[in-house]
Amino acid sequence: MSTFLENTKQFINHAAEMAHIESGMLARLEKSDRVLEFEITVKKGDGAEEKFQGWRVQHNNALGPYKGGIRFHQDSSLDEVEALASIMTWKTALMDLPFGGAKGAVKVDPKKLTREELEALSRGYVQAIWENLGSYKDIPAPDVGTTPEILDWMTDEYSKLTGKWSPAAFTGKSVDKGGSKGREIATGFGGFVVIREYLLQRNMERPKIAIQGFGNVGLHIAEILYEHGYMVTALSDSKGGIYGVGGIDIPEAVRVKKEHGTVSPAFFPGKNFQSISNEELLELPVDILIPAALENQITETNADKINARVILELANGPVTPVAEARLEARGIDIVPDILANGGGVVGSYFEWIQSLEENYWEAKQVLEKIDAKMVAAFRGVCETKKQHGANWRMASYIRALLRVAEAMKK
Repeated sequence: MSTFLENTKQFINHAAEMAHIESGMLARLEKSDRVLEFEITVKKGDGAEEKFQGWRVQHNNALGPYKGGIRFHQDSSLDEVEALASIMTWKTALMDLPFGGAKGAVKVDPKKLTREELEALSRGYVQAIWENLGSYKDIPAPDVGTTPEILDWMTDEYSKLTGKWSPAAFTGKSVDKGGSKGREIATGFGGFVVIREYLLQRNMERPKIAIQGFGNVGLHIAEILYEHGYMVTALSDSKGGIYGVGGIDIPEAVRVKKEHGTVSPAFFPGKNFQSISNEELLELPVDILIPAALENQITETNADKINARVILELANGPVTPVAEARLEARGIDIVPDILANGGGVVGSYFEWIQSLEENYWEAKQVLEKIDAKMVAAFRGVCETKKQHGANWRMASYIRALLRVAEAMKK
């Protein structure tokens, strides 16, 4: 199976060919500006020291300062971080933001660290690369395994090292530490806006929806969909999931998740829910499938078993190129990650502005601004789709690639 980075490059190469981008420019667009690799030493509670591998990849800053999350995950690798940094470049371009693309990670299972060890790791990450960060240089944000509290520690550490309080150097912070209202739900909210706009073009009444991944992003889009009358029939997390043909009461599912750390039929007495795995959820007969967990979930192994009518990629890179070709041949639309989950970085952009100005807005105002940005991006992709006879992913990549290439020429 191809690596995540190889899959990402396949999509870029195909889009560049359709957009008639010359080979020299394509080579520049593919190459990362800077790759930072380092080790972070953390003193454990028992006095022993443990070293953790860390990365920060700064892909391209033609449109503005580098922007991208930091993930703490035991399976993180440089290949993954390079792919995600590239995706961030195209995502910020597609959302028409004055940012480039970057990504960071630490190879660690954060659940196995105490709060004190996690704080030491977070501060150690900043200590390793702080000279390459900054409000107009590279602005990290949360990702898988990181939280607003972790970004608070990072912001505090960066401010200590620079000798100046710098809230705009990081986004995704706690609201009381200079974060933005509405930022926590921004990715899920943006995904909802894309679904809403997509359905305006399709005759699909009361669609049945399955969500793989019931963490921050999956949980919030489930809540928003439920509030707007959509039917979610399946949910899953790393420990298992539930399937209910008649729909799931999402507020109840959220309560169960917070109380028990997972969703399982055992925690829903009196409900006729079927127990399912992450893999089984992907193959359910639904209208909209939302992979909101990790990359490489739909591959050549299971592509022929997918029964959804449309896939909305809230995770980064959940569908491989081989799988996409098979799904497209069957008439299944794939709304790509750089469009579908762009609400997160749009929310970060508005937090950045608020932090720079030290002027903070109410959640309603923030979400209205995210809504407008997502609608503009969606409609722009629709135009490019018609112009180039492209599918959703290629139209998104073509639009993003052309914008970055033009900025590099200038």
